[in-house]
Amino acid sequence: MQGIADYRFVRPLGEGSHGTFYLAVPPARLGLDVEHVAVKVLAGANDEEAIRRTTRELRAFASAQSPYLVTLFDAGQQEGSFFYSMEYFPMGSLAEPARPLTETEVLTAVAQAALAAHALHEAGVVHRSIKPENILLVEGGARLSDLGLAQALAPGQTVTGLGPIGSVEFIEPAILLGQRGSRASDIWSLGVTLHRALTGVGVYGELPAKDALFAVRKVLSSKPELSPALDPGVAALLTRALATDPQDRQRDALVFAEECQALVR
Repeated sequence: MQGIADYRFVRPLGEGSHGTFYLAVPPARLGLDVEHVAVKVLAGANDEEAIRRTTRELRAFASAQSPYLVTLFDAGQQEGSFFYSMEYFPMGSLAEPARPLTETEVLTAVAQAALAAHALHEAGVVHRSIKPENILLVEGGARLSDLGLAQALAPGQTVTGLGPIGSVEFIEPAILLGQRGSRASDIWSLGVTLHRALTGVGVYGELPAKDALFAVRKVLSSKPELSPALDPGVAALLTRALATDPQDRQRDALVFAEECQALVR
């Protein structure tokens, strides 16, 4: 794919939930003082209802006020493909940082992602796809990205797709069983993300890369296990975030962020 609309693609950046990211040269019409942006081309958002839903979620995302959310620049449709553009971060993500990160940098990045999630929650949106790939690194912190499975907090909504198999690790099991997203489910995802970023391993071990059904079964039939190498303070934070009963987790993502920041040395 060479580009979309008036964006010229430079190279793929990787797969996100329900789409592919590209490094792209932005069109002059946007008046941006940047060389590159990231463009996500969504898979499956090519019928009228999907486009309406995606547009609604983009507007809700953009309405949240936080310096720790990525800036969305543009959105559109071409030949049945829906896309949106946003800031590009050359330092990479928690999943693939451009250089090794210290524990302090990881804690700071996840704390800022939690602040971004709190802003979304206050705007009535649950992200539903918080994971290391969606926490993009900047000097001194991070930005929360990729709407992925984000939906308005409304009754009766369930997951209609899981994205890459590896994403299953970061989704609260209740969501996999059809419950709607909530503040508590995003806190769960923040906890699993922090564990993976600090230890390099998942709370369910390593899930199969090519067997989605087995991966889901393992998540639903296993209890998350924390690495014994974790700092006691981090382990206590994660024990709360991954509590089976959502009422036992941090009250909101703001509290989660404050607990992360308190552990920064």
